[in-house]
Amino acid sequence: MDIDLNADLGEGFGPWPMGQDEALMPLISSANIACGYHAGDPLIMRERVRQALSLGVDVGAHVGFPDRQGFGRRVMQIEPNELAAMVIYQLGALDGIARSVGHSMTHMSFHGALGNMAAADPVLAKPLLKAVAEFDKDLLVVSSSSRAIEEAAAEQGLRVATTFLADRAYDDDGLLVSRKLNGAVIHDGAAIAERVKRILDDGHVITITGKKLAMPSRSILLHGDTEGALNLARTIRTVIESGGNKIVPLSRQV
Repeated sequence: MDIDLNADLGEGFGPWPMGQDEALMPLISSANIACGYHAGDPLIMRERVRQALSLGVDVGAHVGFPDRQGFGRRVMQIEPNELAAMVIYQLGALDGIARSVGHSMTHMSFHGALGNMAAADPVLAKPLLKAVAEFDKDLLVVSSSSRAIEEAAAEQGLRVATTFLADRAYDDDGLLVSRKLNGAVIHDGAAIAERVKRILDDGHVITITGKKLAMPSRSILLHGDTEGALNLARTIRTVIESGGNKIVPLSRQV
């Protein structure tokens, strides 16, 4: 089985680093790079894209709210039309930097509160996915499980690849549990390894209430800002490869 291993990277700002991007990049097959709204800046974006190009790693735009102080994890009330323009703005920023260094942008994903809101609200998902399609219909939308995003993408002729968030808990509807709740973020390496193995073996996740939920996934995501992310990435790679699976970017999966 081919499976993508990706991480959210480029989430520092100026002299303030976030995570261990340079060490994580060789362990993954695709990177979701912050585009300057919830985190990141043009120089960090260019450095991460250059590193990805040198390692054969795919890059995608990680699109969020304009909320550096809250790291894009606070709900913001912004009109859908304005949010759609912000989506296009961020896509264009990473696409331009990728082109300038000889790389290409293959995918996009929604970050934090914006992603959670779109995943749960079809009314919001529609204009956001329409904005992605207006920018580039060939972009792959990488998303946690969400009927709202999947249906809105299908209306626009966009492809969606479900990514399993290895370090985040799910509710019984397949949506991410709020970070405000205990157990929403999983730090234990053994627990994460068990979750990844279950996804690879039978395509299921155990929800926060203990329910077994089908979640066929083409990608596994690790948050670059999660404590111990580097060791967790190594653990996930070991689980994937020890099961006879191959780590392959989404753009190169058959």
